[in-house]
Amino acid sequence: MKYISSQTRFCKTLSILITCVAISACVSSIESTQRAAKQSANNNEQIVNNIDIWPVLDIAVKQDPAVETKVAEILAKMTLEQKVAQMIQPEIRDVTVEDMRRYGFGSYLNGGGAFPQNNKHATPTDWITLAEDMYQASIDDSLDGSTIPTMWGTDAVHGHNNVIGATLFPHNIGLGAANNPALIEEIARATAREVMVTGIDWVFAPTVAVVRDDRWGRTYEGYSEDPEIVRSYASAIVKGLQGAADEDFLGDKRVIATVKHFLGDGGTEFGIDQGNNLASEQALFDIHAQGYVGGLSAGAQTVMASFNSWQGDKLHGQKYLLTDVLKERMGFDGLVVGDWLGHGQIPGCSNYSCSKTINAGLDIFMASGDSWKPLLEATIEQARSGEISLDRVDDAVTRILRVKIRAGLFEKPSPAKRPMSGRLDIIGSPEHREIARRAVRESLVLLKNANNLLPLNPKQKFLLAGDAAHNIGKQSGGWTVTWQGTGNTNADFPGGTSIYSGFKAAVEEAGGSVELAVDGNYQKKPDVAIVVFGENPYAEGVGDVKTIEYQPSQQTDLALLQKLRSQGIPVVSVLISGRPLWVNRELNASNAFVAAWLPGSEGAGVSDVLLRNAAGQIAYDFTGKLAYSWPAKNTQSSVNRFDADYAPLLPYGYGQQYGDHDVLVGKLSEKRDGGSIDSQADVVIFDKALSSPLKPILVSDSTEIEMTSNVATLGGLTVRTLDKDVQEDARLLVFSGTDNARFQIRAKQALDLTALNTNSASLQATIKIQKVPEQPVLLSMDCDTACNDGFDIKPTLETLTANTWQDISIDLKCFQRTAAALTTLSSPFNLFTEGEFELTFSDISLISEPGTIQCQ
Repeated sequence: MKYISSQTRFCKTLSILITCVAISACVSSIESTQRAAKQSANNNEQIVNNIDIWPVLDIAVKQDPAVETKVAEILAKMTLEQKVAQMIQPEIRDVTVEDMRRYGFGSYLNGGGAFPQNNKHATPTDWITLAEDMYQASIDDSLDGSTIPTMWGTDAVHGHNNVIGATLFPHNIGLGAANNPALIEEIARATAREVMVTGIDWVFAPTVAVVRDDRWGRTYEGYSEDPEIVRSYASAIVKGLQGAADEDFLGDKRVIATVKHFLGDGGTEFGIDQGNNLASEQALFDIHAQGYVGGLSAGAQTVMASFNSWQGDKLHGQKYLLTDVLKERMGFDGLVVGDWLGHGQIPGCSNYSCSKTINAGLDIFMASGDSWKPLLEATIEQARSGEISLDRVDDAVTRILRVKIRAGLFEKPSPAKRPMSGRLDIIGSPEHREIARRAVRESLVLLKNANNLLPLNPKQKFLLAGDAAHNIGKQSGGWTVTWQGTGNTNADFPGGTSIYSGFKAAVEEAGGSVELAVDGNYQKKPDVAIVVFGENPYAEGVGDVKTIEYQPSQQTDLALLQKLRSQGIPVVSVLISGRPLWVNRELNASNAFVAAWLPGSEGAGVSDVLLRNAAGQIAYDFTGKLAYSWPAKNTQSSVNRFDADYAPLLPYGYGQQYGDHDVLVGKLSEKRDGGSIDSQADVVIFDKALSSPLKPILVSDSTEIEMTSNVATLGGLTVRTLDKDVQEDARLLVFSGTDNARFQIRAKQALDLTALNTNSASLQATIKIQKVPEQPVLLSMDCDTACNDGFDIKPTLETLTANTWQDISIDLKCFQRTAAALTTLSSPFNLFTEGEFELTFSDISLISEPGTIQCQ
C-alpha cells in the first residue's frame, strides 16, 4: 500500500500546522495507537502483567517431528560442557581457531568494525577463509568429541555493510519512506546472497524498533514512528533473508534472520539508547511488538534481546517477556540471543557471570571481549550447582540445535564449498546496485519545491556543494564498513557512486556541466546549486543527541545556503540525516528541499529523480512519503501520529510530487525554544567516540596515519577500541618503547574556543592505567607557537590505582605560553612517551572550571 493515493491525499492547508484526514486503510492502526496515546497517564502505575494482551501466533515454520527427533538424539549425547559451549557467542577479535577447536562454540560473531585479521580491507576471500577455518574447528572431534557445526552471525543491517565493495542499501528510515514491502523483500534477498558469498550463516536483522523520540541515535534503524509499516516490513524482510516457509526456506541462497531488539528499544525516555521504556503493557504490544507479530509469523528463527529496560527492568533479565510472552504465549520456538554484553547490565550480574539471564529465557550469551572464557566456566558451574536448571540448559540447546538443523548446517557443505561461496561477482553486482538505486529513488521525500524549481533541466550549469556532495561514507551513515561509519573515504566504496558523481554523469550526458565546490566557491556562476549536507555518520550510543535542532551552535551549512542565495542562485537542498531534524532556517534558505535520509552506496538515485532526462521529460517522480512526522519546533523530538497534541510542521504521510501545491509558503519561524542546546562553553572531545570534526592520528617520526578501524599500529604505538560502559566507548593506547610514538586527536579545522575562559578552565579525562610509564609522559595541545611543548603527567599517573577508572583534571594553564593560546586549537590532546606505557581513556572534555592539577 502506498501512503497516499490520488483519491486519499492528506488535506493540505496554507498553515504551518498540517493535519490529515484519516483514510480507511489507517483505521485499525488508529484504533490501536490511540490506546497507546494514553500511556503517559499510566506511567507511574504499577504494571500488572496481562498475558491475554499477547496473541498466539500462527507461525509459518511448523515443528517437524523428524527435526525434533534429531535434536533429541544429538542432545542426549552431549556433555554439559558441550551444551554450555553452544550457549556462548564470542567475537572474532577475541577468539582463535584453536579456541573454537578446544571449546566448540555454538556460534560466533563479528561486531561492528570487526574484520578478519583486524583488517578493514579484508577481501571476501579472507572472510571465507575465516568462516571455513572456524567451521572445520567446530566439527573437529579430536578434543571434545563435538561434531556440531558452528554458525557465524553478522550485522548486515543495510546490505553486507562490513565488507568492502558490498552493495549498501538505504538505511531503514529511508526504506520506511518508500513504503514498499515488495522492494524490502528484494533488498533482503540481495543482502542474503552477498552474505552467503562470504560463508556467513546468520544476519542480525531486521531491526523492528518503532521510534518515538528522534533524539535516539538508532532512529535511522527504525522504519517508522508508527507500527503500521513496521509489521509488514518485518514479514517481508524475514522472507527475503530466509526464504518463505513453503518455498526455499533457508536454502543455499538464504541466511538465518534475527528480529530485534526485543522489546521496546525505540520507546525509551528522552530517546536514550539502552534507556527505560515506560509504556503500558497494552502500548508495548500495540506499538512496539508489531514487528515481532510480522517477523515471527513469517518464520524468523532468532530474536535478539534488547539493551533497554521496560518499567525499570532490563530486558535481558525479563522472564515475563522473554519466556512467558515470547516463547510460551506467542509460540516462538527459535533461539534468543543476547546483545553485546547485555547480560552484564543485569543487577547482580557481570560480563563474566549471569545465571539470571539464562533463567529469564536467554539462550545465547553474546560474550565479546575477554568475557567468553570466564562466562563459559561460570555457567557450567551454575548448571552443576542447580543455580541454572539442567532443564533450562537443555531447552536453550534444543532451540539452538533446532535452528541449525532447520538451516541445514549439518547437511550443507562447509562454508568454502557452498554454492554461493566465493562468487565474488555477486558482491556489489550490477543487479543488486540497481535494486539499491531504485530504493534511493523511492525513499526521497520532497518537502519543498517553491515555484516548481524541480525537476531540473540537465542542460544547465550546476554547482554541487556541501560536504556530503561527494562523500559516499557520509551519505551511507553508521554501520558502514566501520561500526560508527567513520574513518572512511570514497576509495572504501569501489563500485559506489556519490551524489555528485550521479549528477555529473547524467548532466554531462545531456550536454550540461557540473562543478564540484564543497565550500560553494565556484569558478563559473551556476544556473542552479545543489547543496548536499547533513549529519555526520554515527551508530548506537554515539548517535544520541540532546536536540533535534540541526547545527544548533555553528550554522555553517545555513551560511553556505544563504551565501549562494544572496548571489541570486536558486538552491536545492539535499539533507542527509538519520532522523527528522528542525531545519526551519535551512528550509527558508532553500528554493527546494529534499529529505534523502541515508541513501547508501548508490547516490546516483538522487539525480535520477531531481533531473529531467535528456529529452526534457520527467524520468522519475517523487513517491516517498514521511514515515516520521517532521518537527515544527526545535523541541519537538517526540512528535508522533495520533498524539493528543499532534502539531508537526509536516505530518506522517506527507510528501510532494512534481506539480503539487507547495504548502511551505512564506517564511517559517526560526525562533528556537529554550535557547541553543550547545550554548555552553564546554567542549566535548571524546564521549564514546570522537566528536566531529576530530580525528585520531598516530604519529611516528615523520609518518602518520589516521585510525580508521578498531585497531591501528604505527611504530611503537598501538591503539585499539575497548568497552567501558557500552561497546567500544574507550581507547587503549599501548606504547612499546621501541620507537618514538605519539597519539594525537586532531581537528580538520581549528576549534574556536573563544567562549571558553581559558584562564579558568581545565582538561578533564576519565582514564585507566594498565602499565605505569617508564619515561616522562608529555600531554600537550597544538595551537601554533602559543602552546608549550607539553606537560609531564607521569608524576600524576604514578599516584593512580592501576586498572581502575579514575578522573583527572588538568588546568589549561599547564599547556599555554600565553593567556590567548587556546582561542584557536588544532589539536586538543597529544600524548607522547619514549618508554613503555599503557593507558585507556574514555571521556575527554575541556571544562569551564579550574583543574585540580595546577601548574606554574
